[in-house]
Amino acid sequence: MKTFHCGSLVPGCEWHTRAESEAEIVSRAIDHLRQTHGETTIRPSIVEQIKERTLEETDAA
Repeated sequence: MKTFHCGSLVPGCEWHTRAESEAEIVSRAIDHLRQTHGETTIRPSIVEQIKERTLEETDAA
């Protein structure tokens, strides 16, 4: 399972998401940036930053 915290990209934002694939994380993060942060243009560099900040969750059990 992968996770992304928007606050790692937009300081102060507490939104986060979890998904099985990096593609789903990127899709959800882009939707969030558009709806919540008013981004109208998503540059390739933003997509790369989302990917760089997407973490693989480890089992805590």
